[in-house]
Amino acid sequence: MGRTKDAIAEGLSIATAAARLTVRNRILVETIARGGHFDGEVFAEFARETLRALATEQDQAADRVTQQRKRAWGRFSDSSGTHDYRDRDTRNLRRRARQSHGVAKELRAFADDPERVDALVAAARAAAWGDVEANLSKRLDVEGMTADADPDYATMRRARMDALRMVDLARLASQAKKRAKEQSAAAGDEAEAPAPKKKKSTSA
Repeated sequence: MGRTKDAIAEGLSIATAAARLTVRNRILVETIARGGHFDGEVFAEFARETLRALATEQDQAADRVTQQRKRAWGRFSDSSGTHDYRDRDTRNLRRRARQSHGVAKELRAFADDPERVDALVAAARAAAWGDVEANLSKRLDVEGMTADADPDYATMRRARMDALRMVDLARLASQAKKRAKEQSAAAGDEAEAPAPKKKKSTSA
């Protein structure tokens, strides 16, 4: 029983994290991307819907496992694949079904608890604002960076200079050498060309 309880707690933790991420994304889209305002009750209702949808998924998973257990009962031949269960797997499948049903029950209890839902929405809002703040800070750091403010400026400057010396200057030298060769060849062609003959003047 202890293993099942621990598994349910772990499953609830994972599902709650997924719900928080879903609510965070909704907050980012509705209040930032679309320029809306933050309405706690609207997002709380969305959080409840999300939690209940996750609970339904857990119940469906439990039902699938139950069907797999029924098909596996009384089968003692060798398994042909990962999900080709046999009688020896029925105990584990029964435990997995209980765990999924347990997570579903906990998620519905969560959705019916206003305080827990409000706490989830608050955490999602904080995460959404943290993402925005981090992106703004990063952009400001990049766009407003000066040599004094950037601790890596000297290192990056050396790297840029090395790249200039090894890549850009080498490319320019190669291009200059190619042009000089072409100009030399053109000059040689002009030197080898016969001089035009002068016309003899005829007197009237």
